[in-house]
Amino acid sequence: MNPNATGVSLVVSRTIRAPREEVFRAWTSPDELRKWHAPGEMTIPLAEVDLRVGGAFRIRMQAPDGPAHTVMGVYQEIDPPKRLVYSWNWEENEAHAGGETQVTIEFEEKGQETEVTLTHSGFGAEEPRDSHEGGWTQILARMAAAY
Repeated sequence: MNPNATGVSLVVSRTIRAPREEVFRAWTSPDELRKWHAPGEMTIPLAEVDLRVGGAFRIRMQAPDGPAHTVMGVYQEIDPPKRLVYSWNWEENEAHAGGETQVTIEFEEKGQETEVTLTHSGFGAEEPRDSHEGGWTQILARMAAAY
């Protein structure tokens, strides 16, 4: 994580109408990520996943009338289908200043549904945290609509 970060974080939760194993797979499969892992009207032309501790991921999000934004990170913890922890860093830092942060996702089984709780930590300030909170809220809404 960014050594200068002050520890500003966010937590976003959403119930997905699918079993926990399916939701975990949706979060770790490139084909599934391309269906929902971007806010708003953005598309996902690229999703690469090396699902192992120390393995990397890259996701490119493309606005319909604007530039692409690519996020990358390294998996730090993988506990299927309960938990994922990975670093988060933007290739294009001009729009997403703040450096490397950490994302923790917990998948809690609720019958045939899954409660997804996402904690994004290590922001150096409130502004990038707030920007990411809006993005994550939209991404989880897209996931809920897809499953």
